[in-house]
Amino acid sequence: MADVSAEEKKKQEQKAPDREAIYRATASVPPHNMDRAEVQTNIRDFQTELRKILVSLIEVAQKLLALNPDAVELFKKANAMLDEEEDGRVDEAALRQLTEMGFPETRAAKALRLNHMSVPQAMEWLIEHAEDPTVDAPLPGQASPEGAQAEAAPEASPEAAGASTGDEEPRDELTEIFKKIRRKREFRADARAVISLMEMGFDEKEVMDALRVNNNQQNAACEWLLGDRKPSPEELDKGIDPDSPLFQAILDNPVVQLGLTNPKTLLAFEDMLENPLNSSQWMNDPETGPVVLQISRIFQTLNRA
Repeated sequence: MADVSAEEKKKQEQKAPDREAIYRATASVPPHNMDRAEVQTNIRDFQTELRKILVSLIEVAQKLLALNPDAVELFKKANAMLDEEEDGRVDEAALRQLTEMGFPETRAAKALRLNHMSVPQAMEWLIEHAEDPTVDAPLPGQASPEGAQAEAAPEASPEAAGASTGDEEPRDELTEIFKKIRRKREFRADARAVISLMEMGFDEKEVMDALRVNNNQQNAACEWLLGDRKPSPEELDKGIDPDSPLFQAILDNPVVQLGLTNPKTLLAFEDMLENPLNSSQWMNDPETGPVVLQISRIFQTLNRA
């Protein structure tokens, strides 16, 4: 009987408190209501500041990596990796399904891009726009194959660049690779959002700017277009003050210092800069995740100070 009583007593001790017990225990705690508007503002502030941080960190990473004797080879591999991503942007299996149904390949690829690689939705779009005279027009912001070839043509052979010293050649080659990587990581607007906003009467450049400023969020982009249009697209390319306590704290962090010597970190920063929705992908990466996490923690710590 004593054992049963002890067991019951133990259960009572482990039992969660009821509402009255919680009220009694917290009676002396002052009420505090978190302002949702303030939370949203803090999130926007972090996103805006993060972009400035990334712009400045990219510059630092490029300078550090340029000192690495293996930098050219490392970035050639990175460039090749991006080429593979470019080639695989359209789901080949999904494209094959649509072409086997009789849809032209170019049109099917456009439908898949508009419908996030969903075959059923792409098929509906193709049927719905079968008689549309502009059905085969390139998507806004998407270069035609001829344009892409013309853009690639100026990347001339080393002979065209003229004679240079042994030290200058690797540096020039690295600069060209940086440029290629940046072009491949340029912002890609959501094609469906572009079309929807253009149907409201906004021109393509305005829409592209709005989506870039608002991370491809259509509703936020619409509000930006109808509002004061701040921040401006030009402000997105400005870095953080290099002498600010925040930037100095980030550069002093050992995890960030180590990450800046990794080419993958630079690729991650470039991608996050133009495609913020990809941030979660890099947060979950074992190489780049710790760096991004440290930047976030430092920002939150100094922002609360």
